[in-house]
Amino acid sequence: MVGGKRVRTIDIHAHVVVPEATALMGTKTAPDNPALINAERFERMGEWGTDMQALSINANWYSLERDLVTQVIQIQNQKLAEICAKNPDRFVAFASVAMQFPELAAQQLEEGVKKYNLRGAAIGGHVNGDELSAAKFDPFWKKAEELGCVIFMHPQGIPEMNKRLAGNGGLTNVIGNPLETTIFLSHLIYDGTLDKFPGLKICAAHGGGYLPSYAARSDYGCVRFPETCKTIKKHPSEYLRQLYFDSMVFTPEGLRHLVAECGVSQIMIGTDYPFPWSTTTVDHVLKTPGLSDTDRRAILGENAAKLLHVNA
Repeated sequence: MVGGKRVRTIDIHAHVVVPEATALMGTKTAPDNPALINAERFERMGEWGTDMQALSINANWYSLERDLVTQVIQIQNQKLAEICAKNPDRFVAFASVAMQFPELAAQQLEEGVKKYNLRGAAIGGHVNGDELSAAKFDPFWKKAEELGCVIFMHPQGIPEMNKRLAGNGGLTNVIGNPLETTIFLSHLIYDGTLDKFPGLKICAAHGGGYLPSYAARSDYGCVRFPETCKTIKKHPSEYLRQLYFDSMVFTPEGLRHLVAECGVSQIMIGTDYPFPWSTTTVDHVLKTPGLSDTDRRAILGENAAKLLHVNA
């Protein structure tokens, strides 16, 4: 209850695994894998205060050849649909798509949305080193805009930086994941993808990486190097208001700043389940000073409910 009104809390950033698909890729899923749909997940959801999860599978199939990846994707999307149909009050899901074959990915997205009632797609931040702002990915972006569905982007690492990020601190994750998100979003802005497809609904994991916290430098870069900004129609920071973000910024000041830079309508809770990055996500929103009850309801569930077409 927030301000006397019930709100369904919706976690936009929750992982799942489909053992039948991982087996096709040569990996066995342990029976105690925390990403499975099991009693432990429901128990954790209760502890963390999340009513519903938007399930996604991290894209680890971009190196597969076409026939195999087609099988993997079909199995994953069918299983995701079955999970959601069995637990319609607890789960919605994002389709898997083979972004290394953009035309195929567009078809898989359409099938996922129209046949399997999936709510969009989950993608990685690059495809075998290629930026997703490249023209060859336009068929996918065009289809996503046409369908009006959400594309949830989750980083998958920056292989060329592994040496620099090695050592203490878990930097491939702690720094690498938000950095990849920042690079992905920046390319979509500066390379004109968001102008070409202004109706895109893209949600970036990990609070949008470093971009919302350094948006003013992006703007000033266009003053310093105007020739690099000729392809875009707005200041770089203005595009933050048409993107979506999870709330994984960890402190009240971080959430306050994210709201100030991006707008409360663009933010949804995310836990990174089953990884215990954000077990107090709901309390984080409830206890951040300066948010109104309307703001809290929006972040906790109403924004996600609108995007994912579920009852708040």
